[in-house]
Amino acid sequence: MRSVDFAPADLIGFGSAALAAVGVPQAHAQLTSRSLVAADSRGISSHGLLRLPLYIEAIRAGGINATPTLTWSAGSAAVAVLDADGALGQVAMSAAVDRVAALASQSGVGAVAVQNSTHYGAGAYWSDRLVAEGMIGIVTSTTGPTVTPFGGSQKLLGTNPLTVAAPSVGAVPLTLDMATSNGAYGKVVAARNEGTEIPAGWAVDKDGRPTVDPAAALAGALLPFGGVKGSGLAVLLEALSASLTEAAFAFETEDIWVNRSSRMNTGHLVLALDTAAFTGRDHTERRVAHLQQRIRGSAGPGQSALAPGDAERATAARHEGHVPLAPTTVELLDELAQSLGLTLPAPRPPSDPT
Repeated sequence: MRSVDFAPADLIGFGSAALAAVGVPQAHAQLTSRSLVAADSRGISSHGLLRLPLYIEAIRAGGINATPTLTWSAGSAAVAVLDADGALGQVAMSAAVDRVAALASQSGVGAVAVQNSTHYGAGAYWSDRLVAEGMIGIVTSTTGPTVTPFGGSQKLLGTNPLTVAAPSVGAVPLTLDMATSNGAYGKVVAARNEGTEIPAGWAVDKDGRPTVDPAAALAGALLPFGGVKGSGLAVLLEALSASLTEAAFAFETEDIWVNRSSRMNTGHLVLALDTAAFTGRDHTERRVAHLQQRIRGSAGPGQSALAPGDAERATAARHEGHVPLAPTTVELLDELAQSLGLTLPAPRPPSDPT
C-alpha cells in the first residue's frame, strides 16, 4: 500500500492546531504533535499521528486533561514524584525528563516516577533528550491491559515499553526502544485499520487460540515476546512503573482505546545516569561507539548487522523532508480535520514507495 507524503512542518502544524482546538495550550499542543510526527518519520507509525484522533476524543470525553496542574513531591536529592493530573503523556514526560536531567546533573543519578499520566508516544523521543545532555536514559511505562502473561489467558499486563539509550560519538546514540509484547498494540490497531493480518505468534483470540486477525487479537490478548523471559520482564516493568507511586497496574485500568472517558492513571519511570559523574562523557561516548562498530562489523556474508537504534535512524534519514503516512491514517486525520473545522495539509508528490 503506497504511503502518502507530507511535509513535516505541515503535519506538526496540523497536529498542534487540532489539539489547540480542544483546549490544549499551544506549547503543549506543539510538543505533543512533534513527538507524534517524529515517530512517523522513524517508521514507528503505531506511535505516530494514528493516535491523534484518539487523543482528541479522550480530551473531549474527559479521559485526558487538556489543562493539567502538574504537582511535584520529592523523595530525596536524586528522586522526585510527579502527579500529572491526567495530562497528555507527552506533557508529563517533558516535565519528567527536564527534572530527572537536573537531578542527575547534581547527584550523578536521577529518578522520576510519574502517576496520573497517559500514553507518552515513542520512548526514544524522550531518551534522545537525555542523551543530548550526555546521560544514559532509561524509560518505561504502564499501559492499558492488552497482554496475557506466559501461560495465562487474561489481559493482566500492558505492552510495557522499555527504552534504554546511551550517548555515542557523532550524536548517534545506542538506543533500544521496544515493547515487551511480541507486537505493539498500535501496530495491531494499524493492521485492523488497513485490513492486513498481524504476524503469527503476536496474539490469541478471546478463547485463547492463536490468531493473525487483528480484530480478533484486539478482542483477545497480545502475547509477551520471548516466552517466559519476556513475560518476566514485562511483569517487572509493570512493578517499576506503578509500584513507586499510586499509578494503576494495567489490570486496574480501562484503556482509552475502549472508553475515551477513562482516566487511566498511567505510571512512568524515568532514570538518568550522568556520564560526566563516572569516567566522563567523552570516555562513555568512545566506548559506546566502539561497541556499535563491533556490532555493525559482525555481519556474515551477504548480511547486515545493526546496532540498536540504527534501523529507526536510517528510516528517519530516508524520510528527511517528508513524512509518509498510511492512507488509512490520512483518512482518519481528514475526518478529524472536518470535525474540528480544520483542513488537512496537502500531500507532497510521492517520494517513498513504501
